[in-house]
Amino acid sequence: QVQLVESGGGLVQAGGSLRVSCAVSGRTFSWYTMGWFRQAPGKEREFVATITSSGGLTYYADSVKGRFTISRDNAKNTVFLQMNSLKPGDTAVYFCAARQSSGRIIYTQHTEYNYWGQGTQVTVSS
Repeated sequence: QVQLVESGGGLVQAGGSLRVSCAVSGRTFSWYTMGWFRQAPGKEREFVATITSSGGLTYYADSVKGRFTISRDNAKNTVFLQMNSLKPGDTAVYFCAARQSSGRIIYTQHTEYNYWGQGTQVTVSS
């Protein structure tokens, strides 16, 4: 079983930056493609970013491209989402997710991920 625990959320002003982290335990972290999703009140969960197991390939939603950066430290079993130039529209609960995959396939659908964290709230004030 894989456990995911997010941290680093909080309140930030528009234009500011925040980094959220996701610590993974239970299995070999380097086997897993990792993703970040977010869900705002009354909206469906949406894809934000993903990174392959080796960290060699990343992919972003158009809404965050150029502002957010996903990265991972396989030695520390942690995936990060650096968020810059934040907008009020980025306000949501941010979830990290994992699925076992050793290839260079990009997964953007939440149904493609097997394991989820509990989420961390990010609030951007105007």
